[in-house]
Amino acid sequence: MDKSNKIIVGISVGDINGIGIEIILKTFEDKRMLEFCTPVIFASNKLVSYHKKALNLKNNVHGITSLDKIAHNKINLLNAWKEEVKINLGENTAHGGTYAFKSLSSATDALKKNAIDLLVTAPINKDNIQSEEFTFPGHTEYLENEFEGKSLMILMSEELRIGLITGHIPVSKVSETITPELIKDKVNIMHKTLKQDFNINKPKIAVLGLNPHCGDNGLIGNEDDEIIRPTIDEIKQDGKLVFGPYAADGFFGAKTYKQFDGILAMYHDQGLAPFKALSFGNGVNYTAGLNKIRTSPDHGTGIDIAGKNKANSASFQEALFTAIHIYKNRKEYLNLTKNSLKVK
Repeated sequence: MDKSNKIIVGISVGDINGIGIEIILKTFEDKRMLEFCTPVIFASNKLVSYHKKALNLKNNVHGITSLDKIAHNKINLLNAWKEEVKINLGENTAHGGTYAFKSLSSATDALKKNAIDLLVTAPINKDNIQSEEFTFPGHTEYLENEFEGKSLMILMSEELRIGLITGHIPVSKVSETITPELIKDKVNIMHKTLKQDFNINKPKIAVLGLNPHCGDNGLIGNEDDEIIRPTIDEIKQDGKLVFGPYAADGFFGAKTYKQFDGILAMYHDQGLAPFKALSFGNGVNYTAGLNKIRTSPDHGTGIDIAGKNKANSASFQEALFTAIHIYKNRKEYLNLTKNSLKVK
């Protein structure tokens, strides 16, 4: 395989009864997309052919049996399994999750071996994918377990990058999970990724408060004054431009987010609800902090519209372009800093 300078993008198909294959194929309907990268879909010929026929899509897909047979300027399909698979478009089935994981694990293994350069994942169903091999709340936690580093889930669009201090945990566990150490870890990951992956030399980071009105001086909780604010002050002493805590309602309502390069929300819905209200359909989920690059669209499996040719591929396309952009930025950053003189 002559890798040349073309970036090889591994793609997992997500739930096989959802819209994953549809948005992947629609992304590459425009053949100019193959000028930006060489895609490798991890699935099976029969599965993709079934979806193509059901959706009346005409993409030419190049089947390969091993990763050393990748062909540039083509949509490559690595057969990650050989057996017949029952497909029930639009239904939530155990098979949907089983083969979503086969696709994901095969792509993850290829990324570990550097046979592909980065990973873009189509949506999984977090329930039906659960098994003895997959016991994680989602992609982020699974990939953190597979690669080096500590992860930070970032939802991003052209004007927003929102990371999560706590991720897929119950709201009842959020307060006890937030510690100075966790806040510092997530700020450090956000700071590093803004520099190396987004080419922002002096990133400005906002940290949201936990309680309504950031606790109102202890009237509605003490965490903001006793944990979050002192931790931010401590982080500032390292020279990082970190500000907060900000009450989330006013922060988004007044569009204060436009003043920052990155935002850290205390819990899942505090960050994702305003993000999806502002950017849904064009957003990207990026797993920052790891030694490998992974992005995904900002929506779910679309079971309700699967097989109806109604899925919009805009978010998946954005995820693809974002991953390529991050890959190039990180490569340049690592090359520039590799031999730089260390200041004593």
